[in-house]
Amino acid sequence: MDTTTITVRHNADRHRFELIDDDRVIGKAHYLPGDGTGERVFFHTVVDEAYEGHGLGSKLATFALDETVAAGLKIVPVCPYIHAFLGRHREYAADVVEVRPEHLDTLRH
Repeated sequence: MDTTTITVRHNADRHRFELIDDDRVIGKAHYLPGDGTGERVFFHTVVDEAYEGHGLGSKLATFALDETVAAGLKIVPVCPYIHAFLGRHREYAADVVEVRPEHLDTLRH
């Protein structure tokens, strides 16, 4: 599998970052937009099974988190994958907000 042609884009209308292979979405990092809170709540990240094991989840997470920081937003890692990724990439530590009950409440509605 040639993963060098796979790109990442921000699909702001759908509140997600996407891995793209030949115009097909093969991975997504979903978030809540924050609505003026200055935070972006990441709640689900997935890569299609056929593409697992090639570092694409990390590529997606890096792009999503870098774009979030560049936009001046804080990262709220509700998603287990994003949470684990941040544990291995301490360079984002200053931009991470601890998950609070209100973040989880927002996901339930």
